[in-house]
Amino acid sequence: MYDSAVVGGFDLVDSAGNQVTDADFEGQYQMVYFGYAYCPDVCPFDVARMVQGYEQFAQANPDLAEDIQPIFITVDPERDTPDVIAEFTANFSDDLIGLTGSPEAIEQAAENYFAYYTKMEPNAEGGYLMDHSRSGYLVDREGQPMALLPVEQSAEAVAAELEKWVR
Repeated sequence: MYDSAVVGGFDLVDSAGNQVTDADFEGQYQMVYFGYAYCPDVCPFDVARMVQGYEQFAQANPDLAEDIQPIFITVDPERDTPDVIAEFTANFSDDLIGLTGSPEAIEQAAENYFAYYTKMEPNAEGGYLMDHSRSGYLVDREGQPMALLPVEQSAEAVAAELEKWVR
């Protein structure tokens, strides 16, 4: 145990509409990022760095990379339907799983990771942005969060963090 207040865990829905929980990845590492598909600036870059870091690690450590699952969890379930999530994650990698769910399920998942998000005031056209934390999490084979992934820095920094922890 890492004696962390961050407990991890989720019970959500994938892009095919199937229920997915963190227990489905037992025995694997998880790379978890909370964001939303309509994010105009931060999320696409953070997710790209996360996936590129994973791919760099995979090139150097193909056997270990088979035991890592990159996961994108939306903080905007109102707009991020399974179809929208599928389209968003496909822009980055076939290895990236996108998850959505009810507002309550998203709230619980975010709470488990101490991830923050809130809906901003709508603009004149009714569109809105989501304010959210931008941490990437590395979860160990037993489902325990073990490290933050520096998704805001670079793909190289993400790969180095994976190199440090994944065994």
